[in-house]
Amino acid sequence: MTSIMTNSAAMAALQTLRNINSGLETTQARISSGYRVETASDNAAYWSIATTMRSDNKALSTVSDALGLGAAKVDVAYTGLNSAIDVVDEIKSKLVAAREPGVDKDKINSELTELKNQLSSIAESASFSGENWLYNTTVGGATTASIVGSFNRSANGNVSIGTLDINVSTTILIDTDNAGRGILTKDIDADALLDTPTGTAENWFLIDAGSATAATGTEITLSVSTTDAQVESMIRVVDEIMNQLTDSASGLGAVNSRVELQETFVSNLMDSISKGVGRLVDADMNEESTRLTALQTQQQLGIQALSIANSSSQNILSLFR
Repeated sequence: MTSIMTNSAAMAALQTLRNINSGLETTQARISSGYRVETASDNAAYWSIATTMRSDNKALSTVSDALGLGAAKVDVAYTGLNSAIDVVDEIKSKLVAAREPGVDKDKINSELTELKNQLSSIAESASFSGENWLYNTTVGGATTASIVGSFNRSANGNVSIGTLDINVSTTILIDTDNAGRGILTKDIDADALLDTPTGTAENWFLIDAGSATAATGTEITLSVSTTDAQVESMIRVVDEIMNQLTDSASGLGAVNSRVELQETFVSNLMDSISKGVGRLVDADMNEESTRLTALQTQQQLGIQALSIANSSSQNILSLFR
């Protein structure tokens, strides 16, 4: 039946064109934004997951920055310890030279004084971002330094922060509060370093930092009255200091390696999360471009079909001529 009141063909063509235009708008929005799921209305579940994971990735980026800061602190302390090892090694050489008969011990002591000053300078200068793991002035002393190392989300959705803890009490070279906590300021018993100790303590320390709680032994210095036995005791103590410095540097080296590994892991984790979120919400441009071309063609055909359907009403006039 042909009716001038109801054009069924035009209504069908118009409905089809509306559907095509809606699909075209969706496809154009995906192409312009790059997202298949941009808002919660597109896919509530995927949008929620993507939003949470993007937030976690942002937190991981901050963790990466914190690891970089921590790595810098470790590097500074490690560099200071390495420099201190070189200086103490030089001190040991000077003491060995002082053991030779006829050597001017006063002149060697002048060199020792300058080397000690250099050790003090190294310890005080090894500071980064207000933290110094080699030089302590606080009452009680530093024990543990923490570096933010991870951001964790449990299966229940609860979050926590992981840290890398460093025992900095083993890296203190000079302690102005308690000399016993500093490798260079504490007493070391030379007798205990003998293969066969005599049982009589013979305490020596390398640097007098004027600590509130001072060392009770004797500072390692030379004079014309210094005996060969005393020089040998000093050499044993300085060698022990070298061993302790080496152990501390080894410990920091291990921490440095762990920080680097954690930095690499966090970086890879961030990339994996970004890829995972992309699989959920990113638009496939190849697919969307193909769909866009098809919808544009369908739109043109729909417009033509609507035009034909509308023209059928005009054809009724020819029946009344």
